[in-house]
Amino acid sequence: MQVKELIGTVVACDPGATLKEAAKEMIDQGVGALIVRDDGGMRGILSERDVLKAGGAGRDLTTEKAGDWMTTEVGSVDESTDVDDAAAWLLGAGYRHLPVTAEAGEVVGVVSIKDILWAIRDAANATD
Repeated sequence: MQVKELIGTVVACDPGATLKEAAKEMIDQGVGALIVRDDGGMRGILSERDVLKAGGAGRDLTTEKAGDWMTTEVGSVDESTDVDDAAAWLLGAGYRHLPVTAEAGEVVGVVSIKDILWAIRDAANATD
């Protein structure tokens, strides 16, 4: 199975979005991370953990910006990547969310460790 079978639409925010706005978008969309982009390109990824770090540090989520708290050293996988390879990447990197790109390099979705685990479990059950 390839990761492209696990992704939905890209949920993103602007680097200038406040952490409160970003958190609301994550809640509304039912995701744990947002692609942070401007001019159509990915600048980073903002996860629920990033928002929690800011809140735990006593920062005001209504004024802190996504671009200041996002992870900028972001890896990604091609949409044709095998689910097992994506799982290995996530485990090795210690991340919970992995951007998925198309051939042209644009982000087409995000796969989470939860998505990967469900896919591996379903594949295992299908062979039983």
